[in-house]
Amino acid sequence: MSAGARRGTARVAAAVAMAAAMCATVHQRLDAGTIQAAAMAPAGSAAVGPAGSAAVGPAGSAAVSPAGSAGPSPALGTTPSATPRPTQHPTQHPTQHPAPSPTASSGAGAAVAAEGTRRSVDCRQVKCVALTFDDGPGPYTDTLLRHLAAHQAHATFFVVGQNVAAYPSVLRRAATAGHEIGSHTWSHQDLTKLSAAGVRSELARADEAIKAAAGFVPALVRPPYGAFDDAVRVRIKRPLVLWSVDTLDWLHRDSARVARVAIRSARPGSVILFHDIHRTTVRAIPRVLKALSRKGYTFVTVSQLFDGRPPRLVYEGDAPHRN
Repeated sequence: MSAGARRGTARVAAAVAMAAAMCATVHQRLDAGTIQAAAMAPAGSAAVGPAGSAAVGPAGSAAVSPAGSAGPSPALGTTPSATPRPTQHPTQHPTQHPAPSPTASSGAGAAVAAEGTRRSVDCRQVKCVALTFDDGPGPYTDTLLRHLAAHQAHATFFVVGQNVAAYPSVLRRAATAGHEIGSHTWSHQDLTKLSAAGVRSELARADEAIKAAAGFVPALVRPPYGAFDDAVRVRIKRPLVLWSVDTLDWLHRDSARVARVAIRSARPGSVILFHDIHRTTVRAIPRVLKALSRKGYTFVTVSQLFDGRPPRLVYEGDAPHRN
C-alpha cells in the first residue's frame, strides 16, 4: 500500500459530519438543460476520496483520505471536504449524431496508438499530478481533449457506460490521444447497495460499451461516489481509484473557484477529481494546466503515477524521492 493510502485513516468524524450536512436531495439543471442530475448518494454510504472526505472502508467502516481535514475554505489554499454528490449521468443529450461504434479490431488499433503517444515519466524523480475526469464522455469532452492536447497533458477518464454508448466516437478520440480510460460503471449506482449480481452487471455492461468504442476493457475502476466496502473489493479484482483532491466542481459551477482549488491543493502525487460533463469545469482546465505547468508539474495518467502498477486501492501517489 502506498504512503498516500496509509495516510487515509485520520479525521473521520469531521469528514463524516461534513458529508452528512450536505446530504440532501439536489435537483440541478446542468448546462442549459443538456444534463440532469437528480439523486444524492445515500447518507453514510458514500464517500469520496481523500482531501478530508470520507470513503466507506472495509466492513462498512469509514476511511478518510490522506491530505487534509474537512472544512477549511478553499480560499485559504486547502482542499475542500468532499460530500456525497448527485448521480451525474445524463438523462438527455443534445442532438448529436455520434459515429457508429467501431469494430473490436479498429478499437484495438486505437488502444495501441494510445500507448505510443504516452511518453515515459518517472514520477519518483519528477513532480507528477494525475488529473481525473468522471461521468463522461459528454458534450464538452472534445473541448477538454483540445485543452489537454495544447499542453501535451495526459489524463484519466472514468467513464459511465451509458454515456460511452451515447458518445462512442468521443471515447475513442480520448483513448487514441493517449489518455487512460477507467470504468465508472454502467449507470453510476452505489455499488455497496447492489447484490453481487448487480455489481457484476454494472461492471460488465460498462466494459462492453468501452470495448465496443475503444477495443479494450479498462484496467481501473472508480466506484461511484467513492463508495466501497469489503464485499465490493472482493467482487472487483481491478484497482479501485479514489482521489486526494476533490474540486467539488459538481456543486460549485464556478470555473474560477474550480481552478483555484485544484491549483492550490495540488501536491506531487495528487489525484485530482473533476467532472467533464460540466461546461464550467472544462472552462477551468486551461488555467489549471498553465498554473501547474509553471509550478513544474508533469501531467500523467493514474497508471503512470505508479509506473504502470497501481495498488489495489489508490488515493494518491508518493512524492518524488529526494536525493
